[in-house]
Amino acid sequence: MHSRILYLLIAAVALVLIGRASVFSVGEGHLAIKSTGGEIVESDYSPGLHFRIPLVNDVQQFDRRIITQLYPSERFLTLEQEQLNVDFYVKWRIENLRRFYESTGGTEDVANARLGEVIKDSIKSVVTQRTLQQVITADRAEFTDAMMKNARPAAAQLGVQLVDVRITKIDLPQQVRDSVFDRMRATFKAQAAKLRAEGVETSERTRAEANKQQTEILADAARQAGQIRGEGDAAASEIYARSYSKNAEFYSFYRSMQSYRDAIGTQGDLLVIAPDSAYFKYFNKSQQQK
Repeated sequence: MHSRILYLLIAAVALVLIGRASVFSVGEGHLAIKSTGGEIVESDYSPGLHFRIPLVNDVQQFDRRIITQLYPSERFLTLEQEQLNVDFYVKWRIENLRRFYESTGGTEDVANARLGEVIKDSIKSVVTQRTLQQVITADRAEFTDAMMKNARPAAAQLGVQLVDVRITKIDLPQQVRDSVFDRMRATFKAQAAKLRAEGVETSERTRAEANKQQTEILADAARQAGQIRGEGDAAASEIYARSYSKNAEFYSFYRSMQSYRDAIGTQGDLLVIAPDSAYFKYFNKSQQQK
């Protein structure tokens, strides 16, 4: 009786163990693959409970979330054979589990290593088509798009999806940094000299145009002033003529007074003329009346 109960207990435990070994669960953030003797049996599992044959099927689970891998600095050559040190990182996730397992053996480190080589080749193809100045001053978004375009097909062969590739730092080796900076400084200096010369040329052209306009304006003003002055003199002469016709003696007296003021009205002027000349007739008349 006791032996029978013991056998039943052993059988029940064995059934429980077999039952537990026959099922496995797949979480929301994971992917699973079932294999037999290294050959894939099934890889498209949705989250939940699934069955397997104990001691026959092996089940491996993988993280389906985005994986970020930072790579050490790598040296690349630009179009003019200048050396650059580039640091970068990659964000990726498994897209085709079967292909990922077959190409990397399901090992994340192997995937990171092979993906790093893919990105290096992509960076190399982008950098070698550009000069040093173009690489340094290029828009990072444009640079990244070019790398992603080159790297995506190779990444797909590994069964992974490239989410993002970023350049974290671009640096020059110490032995070439000074020479490159000197060359860039000379280039910028030449550009500054060219812009300065163009500015001087524009300034001189503007100044010459302004001087021309000034000369034309002054000449036009002098012509208009001469014309107005002539018109004024003509009007004055006409007035003088009308005045003379009305009172010739007064007009003669007025004109003589104007002549005296203009001729001897300034201090220090010297006038050599006979006192009894006709020029001083009004002075003489004044003395005779006294």
